[in-house]
Amino acid sequence: MKLSPNTNPPEPDNLLIRFHNQTGAAVDVTGRNESSMYCRWYCHGCGQHSHDGDYVKYTRRQANDHAAACRASYHRLG
Repeated sequence: MKLSPNTNPPEPDNLLIRFHNQTGAAVDVTGRNESSMYCRWYCHGCGQHSHDGDYVKYTRRQANDHAAACRASYHRLG
């Protein structure tokens, strides 16, 4: 499966965990190690994301659940 740079971007500096959804698009959990209260997740397949920062254990669970169900693979045309 060939992924575009939109669905499989370079790893950001604050990346803590990277899951892949059912089509291989990245679902990133980002935050700071010293303060796990400010973790967020973002799906590069469909664009869905967490709205507020949370502890890494809760953010991880939400991102993993999303990755398991998401079948989107966003590709820009043009």
